[in-house]
Amino acid sequence: MSFERIGSEEAWSGKVVSARVDRFRFDDGEEVEREVVGHPGSVAILAHDGESFYLVAHAREVVGEQELLELPAGKLDEEGESPLDAGKRELAEEIGIAAREWRHLTTAYASPGFTDEQIHIYLATGLHESDAERDEHERLEIRKLPLTELAATIHACHDAKTLIGLLWLQAERSAPTA
Repeated sequence: MSFERIGSEEAWSGKVVSARVDRFRFDDGEEVEREVVGHPGSVAILAHDGESFYLVAHAREVVGEQELLELPAGKLDEEGESPLDAGKRELAEEIGIAAREWRHLTTAYASPGFTDEQIHIYLATGLHESDAERDEHERLEIRKLPLTELAATIHACHDAKTLIGLLWLQAERSAPTA
């Protein structure tokens, strides 16, 4: 089963996302239309110091969450900025820390049934303070949690990118060492 995009029409464009209708033709000749939310992509950072890990509690009005626990994250919205550089910027802006070591963990689709957003997830270690200024419009609280609360945090988590990062950390910590 293969397909090709045969058309696209933008319906709306905003500050964060755009909406379009794409047309596709499959190898059997069938044509379909899909509504697509276009997004520039985002980055999320799993920051830990060996004893604690960092999350932020965001007010997320769209889903009615007063304090949704999330990895520090943000969208790729600066021209020419790589996902890694965006991650460094977001970690400093949201939590006020920087990291000496960075490792790309994975890139995942946010919800491939309707959006093209990709989330680049990084591990940040070797943490130290940063003097970056926080976005004045950001409504979040920093949560520094002990690694002993990792399992409970996973069970309480409702954010997909955060679950990916925390489950990855849990798997790495429980893997036998060679």
